[in-house]
Amino acid sequence: MQLDFHYYATYCAACIAGYTPEESLQIAYSAQFVDCCSVTLLRKTGGPLSAATTQLQLEMMNEGSDISSIQNMTRIWASFHFLPGDLHAEKEKCGRRYLSKYRLICNPNSSLLAETVELVRDRGLPAAGLAMHILADTWAHRYFAGTPSLAINNTTRYFYEIVPEGESFKLRPIRFNHNPSSPDVPEKGVYTNSLFQSEENSVMNLGHGRAGHLPDYSYARYIYMPAWGEYKEIIKDNPSDYFHAFCQMVYALKCLKEGKPFETERYDAEAVWPYKDDIIHILTKRQTDACSDWKALAERISGCSVEDFDIEKYQKEYMDTDESSRDETFLGQFFIAAMAQKSMVTNRIFTSGSLIAGFSIDFREKGFAGIKDFQKLAEQSTRSTIND
Repeated sequence: MQLDFHYYATYCAACIAGYTPEESLQIAYSAQFVDCCSVTLLRKTGGPLSAATTQLQLEMMNEGSDISSIQNMTRIWASFHFLPGDLHAEKEKCGRRYLSKYRLICNPNSSLLAETVELVRDRGLPAAGLAMHILADTWAHRYFAGTPSLAINNTTRYFYEIVPEGESFKLRPIRFNHNPSSPDVPEKGVYTNSLFQSEENSVMNLGHGRAGHLPDYSYARYIYMPAWGEYKEIIKDNPSDYFHAFCQMVYALKCLKEGKPFETERYDAEAVWPYKDDIIHILTKRQTDACSDWKALAERISGCSVEDFDIEKYQKEYMDTDESSRDETFLGQFFIAAMAQKSMVTNRIFTSGSLIAGFSIDFREKGFAGIKDFQKLAEQSTRSTIND
């Protein structure tokens, strides 16, 4: 997903869920900030480097195929963009190493999603927004894994877009190129994807790189053959998935606001109903950037003007605040929520029997031992437990 959905659509969902325009803006900002919080930004602001929720292209170019690099990439991409659908999935006739990656395939409505939403309960609006980014991405990024893997994420050249034609649809072959600066041209069926690399752990085989930006476009419907599925056809219907994501965000945000437990496979279509036609129109419109349409709907729903996303909005506040109080700032709350999420997902992957995201222990039981940044998280969790 992109700025249009993570920022403006999330704002719409928060308003429908009963949050004020000001609160909705904070939730939406945090949801989009997940795609911005890189190590480069954290070095600039003085934030904890372990709070990174994404990687810039230049940062990823420095990653190798060694175990340390793979674990670092997996901790980030599996925690925030490709939440594993079933860490205990079984598959016949495959080895343990393959299975550890197969289990990272992203899918919605997982037990990890329920933990993700519950983890941010009563942790502030920045934490809620972070969870909404993860929830939304489980729909857009389903069928891909947040770890470099040719055996899982590769696709064949068999790629067809399902394009509306009158009252029906037609199949049109998709033509891929590998120039990252080349714009996608939907009207011609031309898209950009990652260059094929035969090395299993190449960064080119991370996530949906082999499918390009198709998973990020709400209008896209396509047929392709994933490596993990033995190269058998799979149909991806983004308009349907994105609408489910939107309705689930409304439901999740209501649960957080009203103190109700979050349950998977629940969607608040009733609350969304008055805006359904507008949302479906935006989701199915063949455009690679739907920001203006979502913004117009956001302003109509809230009755307020919606400012554009500004990556630097909260940075000065964080940098100018005394270190002892930084955790209470907007970015401070975001960083704590990010480290909590990364810690939780890493632990669940580790306890499933895999080291693909690294080693993890429960510091509540065994005490703190590990990366210095997480000392802050451990201390805050301990205080929270005492206060509770």
